[in-house]
Amino acid sequence: MVHDLVRAMLDQESWTIDNASNGVDALEKLRSRPYDMVLTDIMMPDLDGLGLLKLAREIRPEMKVVVMTALNALDHAIGTIRGQAYSYLEKPFSRAALIDTLSNALHTPVEADDVRVLSARAGWISLQLRCKLQTADRLAHFFREMVTGLGEQERDEVSTAFRELLMNAIEHGGRSDPNEWVKLTYIRTARSIIYYIQDPGEGFSFDSIPHAAVSNESATSFEHVKVRDQMGIRPGGFGILLTTRLADEVLYNATGNEVMLIKYLSP
Repeated sequence: MVHDLVRAMLDQESWTIDNASNGVDALEKLRSRPYDMVLTDIMMPDLDGLGLLKLAREIRPEMKVVVMTALNALDHAIGTIRGQAYSYLEKPFSRAALIDTLSNALHTPVEADDVRVLSARAGWISLQLRCKLQTADRLAHFFREMVTGLGEQERDEVSTAFRELLMNAIEHGGRSDPNEWVKLTYIRTARSIIYYIQDPGEGFSFDSIPHAAVSNESATSFEHVKVRDQMGIRPGGFGILLTTRLADEVLYNATGNEVMLIKYLSP
């Protein structure tokens, strides 16, 4: 029933769609002709989605793979990251969420080593990311889907705060240079979710970022917009201020190139 429902959702798009009833059938199709993308469930007979992901990447390394599952287990999420899946969807999902995820996957250029897994186990995931803004969007979606134990609004807020910090690390710390790397660690304890981000930059001081809203937090909190315009910086500058209001704690090291975001879980 879910297979038929997803097929019906996708039939309304201008895509040529093929389907397979299990992982083995899908693998045979992948060997016979090229595809731009695969959307696969994890729980399937004979060959599960993670096994299909591994073999699909070997057969057609340029192809995007999006993994979906109703059993949102952390080891499944880790497996999709290790397998270099583009994204991860928890069922049930809306048609809009599905179409957005697949459209982004189709139109976003991805290198095989954009995300390197340094360590991955339940409760502790460490990654190394190329300084590409598209990677921030991709990882924000991944980690939003991984977070359980929070309501939809809290999940969205944590995801937004995390994305803003990662964007800052890539754009300002790494200067959006794909030859530079950001280190990201996700820690899940019994009572908290922690994101630790370390960028390759020299850091910053809160006294020396007039282009950020957090430095002008008052009745004149939009003064930073004029500063950004004068500096030729893209519109924005609300990241740090927004993050401090969405997370329970945001802690920076002394130089400003390492940050920790903490969200407490209800007992």
